[in-house]
This record gives sequence, C-alpha cells and structure tokens, in this order.
Amino acid sequence: MSEEHRETGTGWPEPAEPARPSGPAGEPDPRPDAPDPDELSPLAPVEPAEREDVPAPAEEPGAVAEEPVEPARASVSRRLTSAGAMIAVLLALLGFTLVVQLKTTSTDPTLAATREEDLVRISSDLDSRERRLRQDIEALEESQRQLRSGEQGRQAALEEATRRADELGILAGTLPAVGPGLLVRFEGPEKAVSSARILDAVQELRGAGAEAMQIAGVDGTAVRVIASTYFVDADGVLVVDGRRLRGPVTISVIGDPATMRTALNIPGGVVATVQDAGGNVTAVDREVVEVSQLHAPLKLEHARPVS
Repeated sequence: MSEEHRETGTGWPEPAEPARPSGPAGEPDPRPDAPDPDELSPLAPVEPAEREDVPAPAEEPGAVAEEPVEPARASVSRRLTSAGAMIAVLLALLGFTLVVQLKTTSTDPTLAATREEDLVRISSDLDSRERRLRQDIEALEESQRQLRSGEQGRQAALEEATRRADELGILAGTLPAVGPGLLVRFEGPEKAVSSARILDAVQELRGAGAEAMQIAGVDGTAVRVIASTYFVDADGVLVVDGRRLRGPVTISVIGDPATMRTALNIPGGVVATVQDAGGNVTAVDREVVEVSQLHAPLKLEHARPVS
C-alpha cells in the first residue's frame, strides 16, 4: 500500500480523495462566469446554505399584520350558529302565532254571519253597559266622600247601609222589586222550551243588566230567579228550583228594556236557537214590571248576625 493511505482502525485503509484531473482535460473553464467545477461535481457534498439575516420588509401604511385566524374564525362561526338558531326559533313562534290568530278570526261563524245592523246593536249594548258601570263607579265614589265627611257621614252611612241592604235583598230574592223591564214569553215544543234554552235566556238577561227576575208557568206558578236557581227537564215539564212549570213560560225581568232585548236578539243567541228548535220568543216592553215572588231564605245552622 502507498504511504498516503492511513489506517482507519478497522484494518482497511481509508480511501484517498480523488485527485483533480490535470492536463488539458483538467484545466478550468476559461469563461469568466463558469461555475466552480467542485460545485458541479456529483461527488461534492452539498452543505446547507447559512441563512443570512435578511431584514423584514417594511410594512406599508394601512397594512394589517397577519395573525392566526383559525381560532377566531371558529369562535365567530359558533356565535353566528347560535344566533341563527335563536332567530329561527323566534320567527317560527311568531309565524305560528299569526297563523293561529288568522285561523281563529277567519273561522268565527258568529262574526262572519253577523249583519251590519246586528253589529251596531251589539256595539250599542256594550256602550250601555259601559255607561251603567261608570254611573255605578261615580255613585260609589260619592258615597265614599259622604262617609268621610264628619257628622254628615254617620247619617250618610246609615242611608248607604239601608240602600245596600235593599239591593242585597232584591238580589237574594227576599224583597219584591218594581221597575221598567221586559216580559219575555217562550212557547213551542218541548225542545224549544227546554231547561237549556231558559238557562241561556237568564244568563243573557243577567249579562245585559237585569236586576231582578221571576219565571212563571201557564198556570200562574212562579219562582224567583236568583244566583242559586237551577233548571232541569222532567217528563217534558220544566222544573225550576223543584217546582214544575208548564209551558208556555214567561220571564218577568227588571232592567233596561232596549239593552236586554238586544242581548236576546244577538245572532246565534237565545231567540235564534229557540226559533231553530221550532219555538218562538216574544219580548214586550213594560214601564212597570213587578217581581213579587220571594225566595225563602236559607235556615242557618251555625252562622248568626252580629250587631
């Protein structure tokens, strides 16, 4: 072996580096821009180029620095998704409400079949009720002022108590009553003068401001109508508070005649249902209607008045 070989410690000589060719074939390229032969050699090791400190390009005015957008974009997406779901739920509820309201309004048979003059009567009835309630409020306020006015208050309190006792007696049916009102006569077959029809008439009259009423049969048997009065059918005869009344029956009622007549003649009301069943209802105005039939007061077992 040549002396140029060196021991590698493995028993084999380390190969010597290849010598650059000499002579005409090994002369360098005479062109000034020719690359170094070592760089073109396939055996030359390629070392990574050292990164030079290159200054960062200057930011232009108004430019925005780039930042990681993935987390922010995900958060915004979640917020938009929640807001969109809430908006969708609210819109669905609003649409459902509108549909139900329109359906209810459009399918009301009573209002759809009501004529213009009937609507005028209903409006007049409501106006009358409002005026009556306002008068009651004014009367109660005046009574309150009188009760608070010293010496005159005691006399006013006594008069007020007497008046209230009379009113409660009329409502309870323990005192007779006289005043303007109607005589309402029901006649026709059993179905037309049933307990359901008479009860509807009593409720309509009460709603129209009736203050006192009684019902009588063709034989003169009468019953005072109060809050606890009941109506049933038994063997084709109307039974009121346990007393049998044979038709045709007549209700004597005290109140505003025009308002009560309007309530009875509302489309789909008492008069219409009785006529559909083959009967007839006749309402006659009277300047003086007597409600003289009294209701026996309940016998109290435990309660007693306190003086």
